[in-house]
Amino acid sequence: MKSQYTIIIQWSDEDQCYVVSLPEWGEFCHTHGDTYEEALKNAQEVLELLIETSTEDDEPLPKPITLGQSSQLASTLSKSPDSTAVAQHK
Repeated sequence: MKSQYTIIIQWSDEDQCYVVSLPEWGEFCHTHGDTYEEALKNAQEVLELLIETSTEDDEPLPKPITLGQSSQLASTLSKSPDSTAVAQHK
């Protein structure tokens, strides 16, 4: 399933894994993976489930963050030493 939602992947020294944030879905929407690739795969699966569940429950989907908004988000994250990637998944 293609989506235009933001996937933020950061290494966590504390957890010793890659932690993924899905900001359009709220500040507590996270997943993780032992490798970058696993974290991305898990994020894609979570996004599919969130979209599917919201659609089935007739709930509105959050508006995807646009490139300009992503740049602001990236600027904020670049101040964090653990930041490794900000990507728009399409």
